[in-house]
Amino acid sequence: MIAIVDYGVGNLFSLKSSFGAIGAEIVVTSDPAVIQNAERIILPGVGAFADAAEKLRKSGLDQVILEETKKGKPLLGICLGMQMLFEKSYEYGEHEGLGLIPGAVRPIADVIPKDLKIPHIGWNPLHLRAPKDKLFSYLNEGDCVYFVHSYYAADCDDYVIATAEYGAELTAAVRNGNVWGAQFHPEKSGKIGLAILRAFCEI
Repeated sequence: MIAIVDYGVGNLFSLKSSFGAIGAEIVVTSDPAVIQNAERIILPGVGAFADAAEKLRKSGLDQVILEETKKGKPLLGICLGMQMLFEKSYEYGEHEGLGLIPGAVRPIADVIPKDLKIPHIGWNPLHLRAPKDKLFSYLNEGDCVYFVHSYYAADCDDYVIATAEYGAELTAAVRNGNVWGAQFHPEKSGKIGLAILRAFCEI
């Protein structure tokens, strides 16, 4: 069973529907006991980093996630959920993350050409730095996924397993042991996104 962490932030319906489409046993929950009993964890997220981090901490689910991943349980952070895996974010100030992956979240405006629109919205091909990673079991180089973001994971080159080009090479997916993160939205990425979720179910 896979637990989608419900802490008041995230597109939970789309995620649940996507896992349902591949026949996965899924539950959306804010119950620590359910998360502890799950085989895998999904950390979703949309919106502002500071607000999401505060809600996660107030719920106490941050500690549950840290404890379960320390035991070796697979975790996948999606979009803002991926950004929260890092040590800190510089989105409107400096904010502490979960610290599961070394690095920081910074504005894409610092690295992309000034004429490109922010947020970065749209379909982009993935460049797979680690094509044999389990998360990419059903993917090929250049498969396209859907992005919506104004910030990106930086200072984390050793953990980047995929990138995407948007005027600069931006972090698209990361991994540190049993912790994965996807900056893009698998639940909005059609068949390719479902293939990624299916691969996570098999990890």
